[in-house]
Amino acid sequence: MTYPLFHPRSNEPRPSDLTAQEFAERFHSESIHVEFKEGFSQKRITAAVVAFSNTDGGVILIGVDDKARIKGAAPNGKRHKDLHEWIGNLNDPGRYEICDLRVQGKPLVVIAVSRRIEGFAQTSDGRLLVRRGASNRAMVGSELSRFLADRSLHRFETTPTDTNLDDADPDLLADLARAWSWGDEGIEDRLEERGFAERQGEACKLTVAGVLYLLPDPHRVLGKTFVEVFRYRGEGHIEDRRVEITGTLPVQVGAATAVVLDEIGYELVVVGVTRYELPRMPEVVLREAIANAVAHRSYEAGGVSIRVEIRPDRIVVTSPGGLPEPVTVDNIREQSSARNLEVIRTLRRFGLAEDAGRGVDVMQDEMASNLLEPPRFRDDGSSVRVVLPLAGVVAPEERVWITELEQSGALAPRDRLLLVFAARGEVLTNARAREILGVDSRTARQALQRLRDQGLLIQHGERGGAGYLIGTDLTPSSGVHRRSVPDAGHSRQVNDYYQVPFAFALSNEEVESLVIDLAREGPVTNALVRRRTGLDRTSALSVLAGLVDSGRLERRGERRGTHYVLVGSQ
Repeated sequence: MTYPLFHPRSNEPRPSDLTAQEFAERFHSESIHVEFKEGFSQKRITAAVVAFSNTDGGVILIGVDDKARIKGAAPNGKRHKDLHEWIGNLNDPGRYEICDLRVQGKPLVVIAVSRRIEGFAQTSDGRLLVRRGASNRAMVGSELSRFLADRSLHRFETTPTDTNLDDADPDLLADLARAWSWGDEGIEDRLEERGFAERQGEACKLTVAGVLYLLPDPHRVLGKTFVEVFRYRGEGHIEDRRVEITGTLPVQVGAATAVVLDEIGYELVVVGVTRYELPRMPEVVLREAIANAVAHRSYEAGGVSIRVEIRPDRIVVTSPGGLPEPVTVDNIREQSSARNLEVIRTLRRFGLAEDAGRGVDVMQDEMASNLLEPPRFRDDGSSVRVVLPLAGVVAPEERVWITELEQSGALAPRDRLLLVFAARGEVLTNARAREILGVDSRTARQALQRLRDQGLLIQHGERGGAGYLIGTDLTPSSGVHRRSVPDAGHSRQVNDYYQVPFAFALSNEEVESLVIDLAREGPVTNALVRRRTGLDRTSALSVLAGLVDSGRLERRGERRGTHYVLVGSQ
């Protein structure tokens, strides 16, 4: 079958402009795959989305009348937002994309709708529509029954296993009951209501979701339903460390997050005598990425684990299974859906995932708030990949400067970034602010004026000729030094590979004094010294050996058990 231009199954490149003749040749009339809409009618547009979702997909062209005459869709910054909201209010629509097209200089809006692979779509009031020729038609009677039988959606998470409820770990069952605020009575009924168990005659079997939360080692029943963390020195395919993280889903999320954070460490920045420890990755971002992976993965793919790769410049989280409909990479912030509804709801009850529709927002906002590059998403149909860059859009020293400024007043994430560019010596115009922030003229103007009103920027000129400079007393502090501090498992060789400067302000005497202070609190290990000072393994050993030789510390234990205490300690 030949699909029209913009149809999700069409292989043709999507143009941004067409001549009137080109448009007429490609879209001469409405059809089973094409619908024209002259204006933005919520009811008619959403009906077409539902019908195309339930049939073979299609293209909705807004700004074209039913005779294929180009009327144009007046540009409006809210149009796309409104369309996302309208489609989001439907019941289980298929995937879709929204894009702009100009025909003979007139703007159109195009909605490309995919056919649902699983289940079916309905309008917000429950109508089930399909495409018949050039019309959208409601299904009734025997036709509806056959359609539902063919397209019924089965959630794999509620599939019963061969494991009896009696095999559930009592402590895990108690944890689950507390998370859901269940009482002591009727636990079996509550488990069945939530899809964690299913009665089969006299027996009660755990479902896939039940196994994931109620057995200490779910992978023994379900296959590779765990997280594997891989550390790489470069871009090759051979890792130098691998950690397999098993257990219930809450355990996997918490443990995997902790392992990765320990591996990547933090940026240590010294301003005078003040030390700042800047996370290389916000914990909430990493936890949400891993929580999303375990919550939305395909548990039918029991032979594939979730992979977390630690690369020198990024963290990559890959989970089996594509994005659940109607979510796509392009609309991932506007739409939300759950492949494993009870799994994600329960993770939220444990406080390990954001509320519905908030996860991606939190990840993007937290990265922006920490002046880090935004997360990137990729869906190849068989897996979803989230890339979390470790590189920031600004230097760690600049992040510290912003942190110091915030101690005297709140700064919005957008404001922070503008201040950094101003501190670099740029004169910020409205056009430059739009480029830096990726916003419209009004939002850019508001951000610049907000910083001006706070006394952080100085305005020169008026209206279209206005420029903004950093306040003369707001330049970043001098004497700022930084060093990347990885966890105990990294050697100097790995540190060097991570390409971060090692200009560190502490003298050898200051490092020794810091180690002695640590020893006053308790036994000191090489790993602890490295975490608190940023030294590599060899340098840390040298400091400890020097303190032993000078009679200030005493070495105890052997190999992995080696530790150091103050001389004379019990």
